Amino acid sequence: MTLIRTSLVLVCLAALAGCGADGEPVQPSLNAHVGVGGSSSYVGGSVGLHRGPFNLYLGF
Repeated sequence: MTLIRTSLVLVCLAALAGCGADGEPVQPSLNAHVGVGGSSSYVGGSVGLHRGPFNLYLGF
């Protein structure tokens, strides 16, 4: 029973730290664009996070 309780506490702490409860939340940014060419059009964008000197972006 102790192993299960310890595992549950570790999972809860990891979830709490992952949701921004240990500091102010990080607001994501969204960039979207639509392009139209002579014979085609396209849609693209990116979602990103910025915190201090670190940037993380995912393009689609």
